[in-house]
Amino acid sequence: MDQAIQVEGLRQRYGDFEAVGGVSFDVREGELFALLGTNGAGKTTTMEALEGFRPVHAGEVRVLGMEPYRDRRELRPQLGIMLQEAGFFADLTVAETVRHWRGLAGAPREDVLELTGLADKADVRTRQLSGGQKRRLDLALALLGRPRVLFLDEPTTGMDPEARRATWEIVQGLVAGGTTVLLTTHYLEEAERLADRLAIMHRGRIELSGTVAEVVAGHGDRITFQVPHQVPVGELPSLRGSAADIAIANGQAVATYTVTGVQRPLYELLRWAEERSLELDGLQARSASLEDVFLNTADGGAR
Repeated sequence: MDQAIQVEGLRQRYGDFEAVGGVSFDVREGELFALLGTNGAGKTTTMEALEGFRPVHAGEVRVLGMEPYRDRRELRPQLGIMLQEAGFFADLTVAETVRHWRGLAGAPREDVLELTGLADKADVRTRQLSGGQKRRLDLALALLGRPRVLFLDEPTTGMDPEARRATWEIVQGLVAGGTTVLLTTHYLEEAERLADRLAIMHRGRIELSGTVAEVVAGHGDRITFQVPHQVPVGELPSLRGSAADIAIANGQAVATYTVTGVQRPLYELLRWAEERSLELDGLQARSASLEDVFLNTADGGAR
């Protein structure tokens, strides 16, 4: 597959502060790539460089083979951009807003209000829209020009769960139709659901990247239970070489094992408990999640 977006050694500064410190990744045509990270990780700054809003301080970026800032006049008609915050004329209706923007698009879509579920709001002034409805209007405007590459910066912020899932379906349909999407989001479920590949940024650098399965692999599954009162913590077993981490919750010791795969360690634990006639209250076994990896990456970077 051809690369729609190429980033190599990107560095971006604000004065003496380096917001992005040597980031490299690529996005293939027809792929959805998610950039994750805490606030201040450098996601939006990276997006702005790719959207052509700011020149690159160091490194190289290409979108559809062009340099976004230098070639923005030629490139911009092929891009759809949904910023974290966009301004509307408060007294224009939704339909009037779309008509205004339609004049800026070369071959505009006619169905963006239907596509984004705003057809029944066509005559409503934009100042009367809810936060989630404004985000859907942002998306509608980003789709007007039938973009080859779509940038979505926190697209579902402020949406209720139903609207969020409807937006996911829209985005999935666009990707299925060949649109390349670069997404930033704080909703990890959103990234898990939509992303073909993703990267986790922290303090201006990419710490992990790959498919969700690749990023999660090796970060440990979890087995957790309340330690029975009659069992000294020092007598807890080792499970496949993993010792228990102990935390206190509501006056009760809770043991957590980080393991690779849960079936064999769980069998060992249950056999150990059976031999001692123990009940393990609150027993849970679960695979590692993207949230685990995300939090571990942020915590590790903080230390």
